[in-house]
Amino acid sequence: MSKVTFKPGTMVNPVPVVMVTCGDMEAESNIITIAWTGIVNSEPPMTYISVRKSRHSHAMIEGSGEFVINLTTEKLAFQTDYCGVKSGRDVNKFQEQKLTPVPGQHVKCPMIEEAPVNLECRVREVHQYPSHDMFVADILAVHADESLFHENGKLELERAGLLCYSHGEYFGLQKHPLGKFGYSIMKPKTKKRIAAEERINKQKKWSNKKG
Repeated sequence: MSKVTFKPGTMVNPVPVVMVTCGDMEAESNIITIAWTGIVNSEPPMTYISVRKSRHSHAMIEGSGEFVINLTTEKLAFQTDYCGVKSGRDVNKFQEQKLTPVPGQHVKCPMIEEAPVNLECRVREVHQYPSHDMFVADILAVHADESLFHENGKLELERAGLLCYSHGEYFGLQKHPLGKFGYSIMKPKTKKRIAAEERINKQKKWSNKKG
């Protein structure tokens, strides 16, 4: 396979795209769209966001040490793009995009009610780089829409219609997984058991719809 080589660039794709809320719910708050985010530790659960130093939200997060990561969806793609290109210095993004601010349990900045999942975060460390600062944070709480839970209590994020970002464009995530973690080394007996469980679950869903 022949390849084209070019200068270094930020070419890890696709990446998550999220709306990050910051500021104070009782005073000034803002929404910034972030594509440079992820998980850095599991115990305790920690995440990060990288924010350009010139952005309005940068000073808010730096001052308060708090933010909320709001997962976004295909239905929220327009709002997600708007909050990434418009500055909170000029507009109230909640009002302009008819997004609903709701209080968190641990931080002063609002969460976005329309987002399927919200992660309340408190900054632990700040790593300064030439163009961006990376805010590494502890995840204090996770809030998920009740409609995304199966009757057995499992969170089914695949039903949320989540959004990702790849090389300048937004894409929806496919609803059907290619395989579960570890499927490449799964024993045949385990595969049969899982397939049987999935058939039963599908039959239950069909029965519930008919009922």
